[in-house]
Amino acid sequence: MEKGKFRIGLIRVVSFTDEGIANLHGRLIEERFPALAVLSRCIPDQPEGIFDDASEAIAVPKIVELGTRMVEKDEVEALIVSCAADPGVEELRKRVKVPVFGAGSAAASLALSYSDRVGTLGITEATPQVMKRILGSHLAGEAKPTGVKTTLDLMKQEGKARVLEACRSLVKESGCGVIALACTGMSTLGVAKELEHAIGLPVIDPVLASGFCAWFFLTR
Repeated sequence: MEKGKFRIGLIRVVSFTDEGIANLHGRLIEERFPALAVLSRCIPDQPEGIFDDASEAIAVPKIVELGTRMVEKDEVEALIVSCAADPGVEELRKRVKVPVFGAGSAAASLALSYSDRVGTLGITEATPQVMKRILGSHLAGEAKPTGVKTTLDLMKQEGKARVLEACRSLVKESGCGVIALACTGMSTLGVAKELEHAIGLPVIDPVLASGFCAWFFLTR
C-alpha cells in the first residue's frame, strides 16, 4: 500500500471471486479521498452476501475474525464494514483498538445532516435496524426494488431500472428531502448520481459515506 496514506481495511460481505469487483468499493473511496489507501478483503462462503437475519448471523463471526486479522496482520488504521446493516461493527469495536465504521450508520448519519425527512432505499423489506435506530422519527419512508432479493440481483441487466423506479415511488409517497441508500450493492452499481439527476434530491452512497467518516476521523 502507498506510503504516506492512512491504511483502511474494508470488509466485503459477499464472497466475490472477481478481484475487480471485490476491490471496487475500496477504489471508490480512494478516488474520492486520496489520503486513504484501502485494502479490501471478502469474507468466505457467502456467495450471495447478507440479505436476511439468517445470512447476517452466519456472517458476523467471519467479519469479526477477518477484521481482527486485518488489524493485527495488515496493520490497518481503521476498518470499514461495507454493508448497510453494519454486521459485526459493534463486536469489532470491542475487539480492536482502531476506529470501525459501518456503511449503514454512516449513510444514515450523513443523510440526517441534510434533512429531517430521510427516505431509505435497500434490498430488504425493512430498513436495516442500525439505520432505523439512528433515523428514528426522521425515517420518512422506505422502499426496495421489485424482484430484488440479494445484492447479486442488482447487478443483473434490469437491476438499475428497478432501483430507479423504486426511488421515484419513494420520493412521491414519502415527501423525503434526501435518500440514504440502504444497500452497498447500489454503490457497486454506481447509481447514486443517476438517481439524483432523476429525482432532484441528494442521494447518499453508503460506501462513500463510510469513507468520509474514516477520512474525517483519521485526518482531523
